[in-house]
Amino acid sequence: MRILFAGIIGRYPFGGVTWCSLMYLLGLRALGHEVFYIEDTGECVYDPIQNTRATDPSYGTSCINNALTPFGLGDRWTLVNYDGTYHGCSADQVRRYCADADLFLNLSGGSWFWRDEYARIPRKAFIDSDPAFTQLAIAKAEPWYVEFFRAFDRLFTFGANVGTPMSPIPIGAFTWHKTWQPITLEDWRSNATPRDRFTTVMTWKIESFTDVGGNKDREFMKYIDLPSRTRQPFELAVNGPQELLREHGWETVDAMAASRTPWDYRDFIHRSKAEFGVAKHTYVATCSGWFSDRTECYLASGRPALVQDTGWTAHLPSGEGLIAFSDPEGAIAGIDRINSDYARHARRAEEIAREHFDAARVLSRLIEEACA
Repeated sequence: MRILFAGIIGRYPFGGVTWCSLMYLLGLRALGHEVFYIEDTGECVYDPIQNTRATDPSYGTSCINNALTPFGLGDRWTLVNYDGTYHGCSADQVRRYCADADLFLNLSGGSWFWRDEYARIPRKAFIDSDPAFTQLAIAKAEPWYVEFFRAFDRLFTFGANVGTPMSPIPIGAFTWHKTWQPITLEDWRSNATPRDRFTTVMTWKIESFTDVGGNKDREFMKYIDLPSRTRQPFELAVNGPQELLREHGWETVDAMAASRTPWDYRDFIHRSKAEFGVAKHTYVATCSGWFSDRTECYLASGRPALVQDTGWTAHLPSGEGLIAFSDPEGAIAGIDRINSDYARHARRAEEIAREHFDAARVLSRLIEEACA
């Protein structure tokens, strides 16, 4: 099958975001499909060197090229800048590819346009990595936004409870199908000796969906005093209030330094003992069933994960290797449980990744449903 895949590597040039798209591309190719990466958001890319949205897309295009080239995909991508200029493959090359394409997969708004060449592809599917935020935005009934989603044949979401009685998230006339982030397991296996740190990479507040609200800071403040209640050290790669966090016992590093490239991001995870992860408030309050692609990477690396329950426990195992918490007491208990038999939890973490997030399994199901 010939697949056009839209992602946001250039728009958000961070290691974790890059891996999300990269693992779709690699996983689909491993299944025998032909893939091409497109980015057509209509926005400027973010340049972390200048700390601004840049009209010059060079930083974003270099990130795309540097991520795809090592995997033999250096000639299989295009970024359409905000001004309509094409970088990477030309507009004509994109149109020729689309003319014979079978499926268009759009991850996280990798394209907000229905150019004729995209619209003519026989099957089209959107993959929502921001459950609740996406559906609440649709519920505001902005005509262009609603019509954008209506043009897809299938809608997928990382929110496993979206559209079920477990969650109050409004879905209107749309049907959302559950999926997980696919993980290319071989890219995450590690023999590195971890440091004695429970870690995470996190964004304190997001810049998108500002009218919806419900960021991670609101939930994290419930756990701000956690370091004072355990001897277990923590390290946060965070772009938030580092001084405040350090005052409460959290070790911090700059999030960009830990995730400037896909390899920096992977190394940070491999150096970690386990993940301690707090979710965005909206994910929790709506019982969305969201499960983090980052957490999947920890698990695939053989690193146990202690993460806040968003309703995901209705779909994934919790107790060994992967442990849910809903309050500080539960978090403390989870830390003690992992530390009581770390080797067992590390083995189980890798098993869970293989059983639930293996790219071959996740993408085979997604392709089958997208083309049904």
